[in-house]
Amino acid sequence: MRDQDGDVPHRTAAAVEAHCRAAIDAAGPACVAIKPQLACFERLGAPGIAALYAVAAYAREAGLLVLADGKRGDVPVTARAYAQFLVGSTPGEFGDVPGLGADAFTANPLLGRDSLEPLVEAARSAGACVFCLVRTSNPGAADIEDLPAPSEPLHERLAAIVRELGAGGIAACGLSDVGAVTGATRPDMLARLRELMPHSIFLLPGVGAQGGSVDLLGPAFAPHPAAGLVTASRSIVDAYRSSGGDPATAAAAAAQELRTTAWGLASRS
Repeated sequence: MRDQDGDVPHRTAAAVEAHCRAAIDAAGPACVAIKPQLACFERLGAPGIAALYAVAAYAREAGLLVLADGKRGDVPVTARAYAQFLVGSTPGEFGDVPGLGADAFTANPLLGRDSLEPLVEAARSAGACVFCLVRTSNPGAADIEDLPAPSEPLHERLAAIVRELGAGGIAACGLSDVGAVTGATRPDMLARLRELMPHSIFLLPGVGAQGGSVDLLGPAFAPHPAAGLVTASRSIVDAYRSSGGDPATAAAAAAQELRTTAWGLASRS
């Protein structure tokens, strides 16, 4: 259905793209990457996917990495298709169809090692990184990820898989190209997870709106100042709601404050 001003899906996707560009302009100078949640674009259909590609390109122009947050995971043949979209291309009769070209992406390991191997292989070939869910930031994670199975919590078994898959991709700095999503809402688990995954970069969601505190994330940075990647979204783009003033100015200040705190912690760890 169309109104007098144009197609609703296209207008909505254009608004989302404009919002993301504004966030990159405001907060980008204090960041190393953007983490687009793929579902927020996919729900808008084809115009949303086009907006995702445009936002990723805009982020790269700003010197930022693109971490696609889709938590993909499936049987190997489907995992390969996910990998083609995320970090590769799809060959066809008329030539290759380019994918998103992400620098990193999140993956769901609950289908087991063979579901991860095509993702890791494709990411490694593209010089990208995979972040596997190990202990996520949502409260319901305890329903599954903390269950003993049978002698260790599931998140510890997932950590072992991450360590094993990442062993073939350790860089000179000592960090692996297979990382782990380790929620900032459970900092009490970080020391043990770091013990289990000494070379993995920890992606640390949950700071800000979910209640996580940067000050408690020290174990994530123990091997290297770049071994932890703190993520925040609502606490930055909605910072003006609590601080007042111009939204862009408030977002820039919130991002810079988070950067200063995180790098200060990393340098002390």
